[in-house]
Amino acid sequence: MSEITTVVLDAMGGDNAPAAIIDCAIYAISKEKNVKVILVGIEDVIRKGLEGKTYNPEQIEIVNATEVIETAEPPVHAIRRKKDSSIVVGMKLVKEGKADAFVSAGSSGAILVGGQFVVGRIKGIKRAPLGAVMPTAKGPMLLVDAGANMDAKAEYLLQFAQMGSIYMEDVLGIKNPRVGLVN
Repeated sequence: MSEITTVVLDAMGGDNAPAAIIDCAIYAISKEKNVKVILVGIEDVIRKGLEGKTYNPEQIEIVNATEVIETAEPPVHAIRRKKDSSIVVGMKLVKEGKADAFVSAGSSGAILVGGQFVVGRIKGIKRAPLGAVMPTAKGPMLLVDAGANMDAKAEYLLQFAQMGSIYMEDVLGIKNPRVGLVN
């Protein structure tokens, strides 16, 4: 049997949460038998959203988080003050090794700040970027630092290029990806 990948989903993040997140979790586990999803958020709301749905209960776990970070909240303030938010609780699960990945459709600023403050950066990485995979006529393209950093020093740009290249090769399977600078 193959190894199980555990993914935390922020059930409270995004415009149509938690309904859209719950539907995505159920769809994912119906397609991938080696995936376990941890839905993090207000437990009663998540349980109500799961009522009447058909899914393998061994592949979905709920972890309660009593707070929600809203998109308009200042990210640093929100991460520091809302320790029981779905974003912070979910990222702690990754940091503690209880999950392999964290996914949220919530505040991108809070996700970036939480990644740095809660999970921590990879040793040697000076600044964390946001990355967005976008389709093109020639296949996927990765836009690294999709608006997350106001000041991009040369050292940061070099690291963004290195991380993007590694992602394209190791995750998307594109050998010798081209790296370019959009200005």
